[in-house]
Amino acid sequence: MTGPLRVGTRGSPLALRQTALVIRALRRPLGERAVETVEIRTQGDRDPRRTTDIDFTAAIDRALEKGRIDIAVHSAKDLPARPPRGLRLAAVLPRADPRDCLVLRSAAGLDTLPSGAVIGSSSSRRRAELLRARPDLAVVNVRGNVDTRLELVRTGRVDGAILARSGLSRLGRLDAVSEILDPRRFVPAPGQGALAVTARKHDRTVGRLLAQIDHSPSHLAVRAERALVEALGGNCDAPLGAWARCRGDRLTLRAVVLSRDGRRAVEATLAASCSTPRALGRAVARRLLRGGAGALLPPRPGREGRP
Repeated sequence: MTGPLRVGTRGSPLALRQTALVIRALRRPLGERAVETVEIRTQGDRDPRRTTDIDFTAAIDRALEKGRIDIAVHSAKDLPARPPRGLRLAAVLPRADPRDCLVLRSAAGLDTLPSGAVIGSSSSRRRAELLRARPDLAVVNVRGNVDTRLELVRTGRVDGAILARSGLSRLGRLDAVSEILDPRRFVPAPGQGALAVTARKHDRTVGRLLAQIDHSPSHLAVRAERALVEALGGNCDAPLGAWARCRGDRLTLRAVVLSRDGRRAVEATLAASCSTPRALGRAVARRLLRGGAGALLPPRPGREGRP
């Protein structure tokens, strides 16, 4: 190996912190080789009001495809269900707590919020799960990084916001948490809490390096959740929650698909061998579809009807 390992990332505080965690994990496998962090400005950074999570990954993936960087660091929940041609999910670090949490201006928790309280979230899943639990609340679309959302709560522009506990933890802002939401009622997003490292498929040198930091139980769980998303149409902005956990040799996947107003929900839970994560994801997707989830999901891009 010659030259520094070029690590691509967004330039947001959370993305840089997550990249630092990956670089720390790589320190021993890299030995004396230097590391260069390459900040890539994405379409989502230029206009966060008109973007999806996939827009945050596309520019970084293009840089990886073109050889401008050697690896890319992503939040696993932002990745498309299927990697771009020529790229692969090469490593997943040990998964952080995937639960959602509430940051509130004054109330103690979800059940103490007054009727009509305004909660900010850009996630269709979080909106649906919140309205399922509290249909009397108002949910408004807010975008921006973690600090921006916390400031909206602090200044009273919203009464609260839902954020991932993992992101707040990595930024040292767990002090802002009012309540950690029960994952039985608020199933996390597929991949939430996991850091994903992508690489070019045929870069064997980088592949061997990343294999040394891959956490197999977390990777298997993420693979099952991603297989579920792909089987349901590949839309990461769908009102869909999925959480897989690998315990011993068993992998359990729980998932829910909701209507956008939270009034309808289809749920399914299955377990299988940890060696068959993709098959498990597809099996849970089939069970959800048999239960009527197709009517609650947006159509695949360019197609009408259910996925």
